[in-house]
Formats: sequence, C-alpha cells, structure tokens
Amino acid sequence: MPMAWTKAFVATLLFTVAITGSRAQSVESDSAGTSLTCLSSLPPLALKTNLLYDAVLVPTIGIEVSVYGPWTVSLDWFYTWISSNRHHRYWQGYGGYIGVRHYWGEQPFTGHHAGLYALGLTYDVEWGGRGYQAAKFGWGGGVEYGYSLPVSSRLNLDFSIGLGFQDGEYKEYLPADDNTGHYLWQSTRKRHWWGPTKAEVSLKWILGPLKVKKGDGR
Repeated sequence: MPMAWTKAFVATLLFTVAITGSRAQSVESDSAGTSLTCLSSLPPLALKTNLLYDAVLVPTIGIEVSVYGPWTVSLDWFYTWISSNRHHRYWQGYGGYIGVRHYWGEQPFTGHHAGLYALGLTYDVEWGGRGYQAAKFGWGGGVEYGYSLPVSSRLNLDFSIGLGFQDGEYKEYLPADDNTGHYLWQSTRKRHWWGPTKAEVSLKWILGPLKVKKGDGR
C-alpha cells in the first residue's frame, strides 16, 4: 500500500536525523569541569525538494548528509495520488532515490558533483482513454552529474541529471465507461529503459556548519 511505503521512508528519514544528531552529542570539558555540548560537531546536513517534480504535481522531500569529507549520502521520496473517476484521469505514483555523491566545492553541498544512485517506483497513469499501471515495483539506477549554486548562506539551488536504466513491468488498460470502476486489461509489457532516469532542480536548506573543516579531504 502507498501509505506503508510512506511510513517506511519517514521512519528512515527520522532514523537518519537521529543518527546525525547523535554525532552532535560529543562533549568537551571546560576548566571548571563543566560538560559543554559541541554543536560544531554536527555534520553538514541538507533538507531539499525537487522543484521539477513539484511543478508537475509530484511532491518530493529529501535529506542529504555529509558522511566523510566531500562525500554525502542522500534519500529522496516522491508521492502523488491524484484521480478523477468522472473523467478517467489518474496521476498516481510513489517511489524514491538513494544516492552517494562527491562534491568539489569549497563549502558543503556546493560546486560540481558526481555520484551513483538507485531508484524504485510504482505508478498508475491514465489520460486520454488509455492507462498504464505498474505491474510491480520497478527498480533502476545510474550515474549523475551536476552543479550546486549558493543563492544565500543557507540555501542552494542544485542542478543535476542522471543517466542509467529502469526495469519493470506495466499493464496497459482501457477504463470502463459503465460506472463500475472496472478496467479492461489489454496487455502486460516489460520496460527495459536506458537513458535519463533522474532530473533535478532542487532547493536545498543547509543545516550544520557552513565552513569546511581542514583535513576533510575537500
């Protein structure tokens, strides 16, 4: 069910934030022996949304965490469930990306970057009297390249494109006009797509330190 996948992503997102937050709990002692929380140990962290997907009514939310110097790990989730039974129009789907990136900028999440990603998704799209529904959850992956441009001290605009493959099955159907909600199955096809599988113009809100620590490999 879509809600189950949504709950799973939210749980993963909260777990990632919790692990990240735990790294900020390292303490130092002052001359009086008082323990102080070292907030500067919080790693660079970014919350983001893909404006391209948002523009076509597929809301997205994501998190990206610096894990080792210029390397980051990201989780992105998209979800939409729009339907109109009277007009037989469906724009439904959900899924996500998990990726690893390397940045070459002087600040966190800034400058040129390249990486690898995996994706998973399902969908049901019907328009103009014919529908296409995923027969099962589809998978894929690829390589990506992009550039992240600072627009303020805490906001970045990230442009990237990913090339790779997507594999899965989908059913073609004709929506019935007898008000029963039944669909007329036409065929089941396999999808083996090679080409662009990811496009991103993301707005990122950066948390944590804005300065890159010396010796982190950037």
